[in-house]
Amino acid sequence: MELLQSMQVFARVAELGSFTRAADALRIGRPQVTRAIQELEASLGARLFQRTTRTVRLTSDGERFHERVIAILAEVADAKAMFTTADSTLRGRLRVDIPTAFSQPELIESLHAFNARHPAIELALGVTDRTVDLVAEGVDCVLRIGELPSSSLVARRIGMATMVTCAAPRYLEHYGEPKTLADLSAHRGVTFLSGKDQRPQAWQFIDAHREHAHVSRLGITVNESNAYVQCGVAGFGILQAPGIALDRFLADGTLVEVLRPYRPRPRPVSLLYPSRSHLAPQVEAFVEWVRQRFAQLYGRWLEP
Repeated sequence: MELLQSMQVFARVAELGSFTRAADALRIGRPQVTRAIQELEASLGARLFQRTTRTVRLTSDGERFHERVIAILAEVADAKAMFTTADSTLRGRLRVDIPTAFSQPELIESLHAFNARHPAIELALGVTDRTVDLVAEGVDCVLRIGELPSSSLVARRIGMATMVTCAAPRYLEHYGEPKTLADLSAHRGVTFLSGKDQRPQAWQFIDAHREHAHVSRLGITVNESNAYVQCGVAGFGILQAPGIALDRFLADGTLVEVLRPYRPRPRPVSLLYPSRSHLAPQVEAFVEWVRQRFAQLYGRWLEP
């Protein structure tokens, strides 16, 4: 195998920590990956990976070599980009993941437009509320809302999502509209259960520049975003969610905002992907498309 190809295989094994995952990502056989690494180690006269039955990790020589390889591959990608025309056909697999709350009809319709613009891209869409391991699951890019934990992933912020507290008109007719945060103790709520431990997610508010958290003790608990909103539409109680997820319900009056003077701080919306180096053209195109489309579709609910 040529040196450049061997470097690409090496970089992918180092990134994914697995010969099998690297083979899947590169769409080649695992024996080819093994042979490429063995030939590379033989030509360099150094061991690049420590291998056990469960793990593959870089040796100290491998770490130093990896730094140089990443730089070389980035230079090669830049050189190739000099000859890439704007109308070049983008090809390859693109697996993206979005939160359930963001799987709105208008976004899916726009995604169809992206697919029509780049028909040679093999698009795979995942919709889930759980935390996705991009490397382990072979996901190219995820869209997430909220503060992000420290990680090796690259995060590109799209904007800040306005959070809205609201309820169905029939609920408000029956229980009345809360005017202050103190009124919430007498109201029912739709509570979202988040994370692996299914903890109730508190509503957040700002009052006199101070943050306040509230967890409803009455109402219903839900662990899926669309069901969460639908419970609010059905009149189970008050809920709090990004305006992006509530846009059409607020627009037609199915849901009504309450406690607007106490709106919480907006939450960041970000795109995450595994590596800034040698980012696949189809991933880069999708990242830029999402940034533009979110601003066009949800400018009302998205602050810079």
